[in-house]
Amino acid sequence: MESKQQENKKMSEIYNQTLKDIKEGQIIKGTIVGITQKDVLVDVGYKSEGIIPLIEFSNPKELKLNQEIEVLVEAKEDEDGRIMLSREKAEKLKGWQRIVNNTKEGDLVEGRIKKKVKGGYIVDVYGTEGFLPISLSSFRGVSDSEIMSKSYKFQVTKMNKLRRSLILSRRDAIQKEREETKGKLWDELKVGQKRIGLIKSITDFGAFIDLGGIDGLLHITDMSWSRISHPSEVVAIGDKIEVVVLDFDKKNAKISLGLKQVTLDPWQDIENKFPVGSKVKGKVVNILPYGIFVELDKGIEGLVHSSEISWQKKIVNLQEMFAIGDLVEVQVLNIDKEAKRISLSIRQLEANPWLEAESKFPIGSKVSGKVRGFTDYGAFMELDENLEGMIHVSDMSWTKRVAHPHDILRKGQKVEVIVLAVDAQNRKITLGLKQLITNPWPEIAQKYPIGTQIEAEVLQVSSFGVFVKLEAELEGLVYSGEISKEQQENLKPADKLMVRIIKVDVNEMKVGLSAKLT
Repeated sequence: MESKQQENKKMSEIYNQTLKDIKEGQIIKGTIVGITQKDVLVDVGYKSEGIIPLIEFSNPKELKLNQEIEVLVEAKEDEDGRIMLSREKAEKLKGWQRIVNNTKEGDLVEGRIKKKVKGGYIVDVYGTEGFLPISLSSFRGVSDSEIMSKSYKFQVTKMNKLRRSLILSRRDAIQKEREETKGKLWDELKVGQKRIGLIKSITDFGAFIDLGGIDGLLHITDMSWSRISHPSEVVAIGDKIEVVVLDFDKKNAKISLGLKQVTLDPWQDIENKFPVGSKVKGKVVNILPYGIFVELDKGIEGLVHSSEISWQKKIVNLQEMFAIGDLVEVQVLNIDKEAKRISLSIRQLEANPWLEAESKFPIGSKVSGKVRGFTDYGAFMELDENLEGMIHVSDMSWTKRVAHPHDILRKGQKVEVIVLAVDAQNRKITLGLKQLITNPWPEIAQKYPIGTQIEAEVLQVSSFGVFVKLEAELEGLVYSGEISKEQQENLKPADKLMVRIIKVDVNEMKVGLSAKLT
C-alpha cells in the first residue's frame, strides 16, 4: 500500500515537471485543438486546456486546427479547474508593448476607427485602444459611416504608460503629414524636373498649382508657345497637368512652373521652317491698330505691320479689311529667334506699283481720281487700286483762302488734277487742283493797280486785320495798322468797307489793303 502511494506521488512529480512554468498576466503560445460555433479550445501545455470565446478573434473564419496563436494567461485555474486565456487581451497587450517600445508623444501611428463614443471615437492602434476627441478628429462634414472601420494616421498627443491610455489627434497628424510631404517635395525638386500638379486657382497673370503639398506658379507667359489673352484659355480649376520646374526658392517658398516647356520649342528650328523670303499661309489671330498677327504654325505667330499690308500709304481701318480666322498668304521678311518675332508682309507678294509710278503719272500730266479722305492740310486722292496722291490746301485755289479742304472738295468726289511731283522712294505723289487753270495773279496785278479804291465785303475780323472779298474768288487783307481800332472793332461779316490797294504780291498771291483812303 505504501509502495503504491509512493509510486503515485512520483508520477505526480514527473507530470508537474512536464508542465510549463506559466504565470498569470503572461503572453504565451498555444495550439488550437478545437473550434466550435462559440469557442476555440487552445492547448498551452498546461494540465488543462483553455477556452476562448470565438468573438475575440477578428477573423474567425481563418482559424485552423493545429494553428499556433498567442494568448494571455488571465488565471491558472477557474472554479472548474481550467486555465483562463484571452486572445483579445493578448493582442491589446502586444499592441501596447509595441507602442511603448517604438512610440513617443508627437509620433505618428496608424489606427482604425472602431466606434463612436461620447466626446469622440475609439481607435484601434496595434490592437490596443486609443481615444480621439472630436475636437482633434478633423472629420467635420463627414458622416460616421464614411469613416468607421477605416484606417488613418494619428499623432500621439498624450500617452499614459501606467493606465495604458492614448490620446490621439487626426488634425495634428494631417498637419505633420503635410509638413513632412512638403519637406520631402522640397528635397526632391530639381530644375527641369517634370511633375503632375492640380490647378487650384486662376488669376489674370497665371495659375497656382498644387504639386502635392506645395504650390507653384504657372505664369501666363509659360503656358503656351502661342500668344494667349487669359490663362483660362489653356487651363481650368481642377485640371491635372504635367509641368516643368523652371526655378524654385525654398527659403521664400516660391516655385516657377512651365507648361509650354513640356513640349519642344517650335522656334528652335524656325529658320528652316520659315526661311526669309518664303511665302506661307497663316491664320489671322489678332487685329490691332498697328498691324495683324498671323499664326503660321502652333506656337508661332508673326506680325504684318500696317505699313506692309498694302502699297497704299494710308490704311483706313484694319478691322474692315480683316477678320479673326481669315486665311492669308504672307511673305517672311525677317526672323528674330531670340526675341521670338517674325516680320511678315502681304504687299511684298504684289508688284510694287511705285516702281512704275513716275512713268504712269508723269509730272504735268492731267489725271482723274476719287477723293478718299481729308486732313487739316489737304485731301487724299485715289489714283488707282494701289496708288494715291495728296492735294495740299495751298494747291486748291489760286485766290481763295482755304480754311479746310472740305470747303472745296467732298469725300467720294471724282475730280481732275495735275501731277506736280512723284517721289517713288517715299511713296508720295503731289497733286494740284488750281493748276488746271492759268495763274490769274499777273492779270490781278494789272486789274488792281496800287492806289485803286474799291468797296469790299467784310469776311472776317481778326487781331491782325480784316479779311475782305474784292470779287467772287479774290480776297484781300486790310492790315491792322491801316484801319482805326474803333472802326475795326465795329465791323462784322457782310459789312461794306471802302479800301485802297497798297500792295499786290504776285509771287505770294496776296493783296494788301488799307482803310485809310487819304
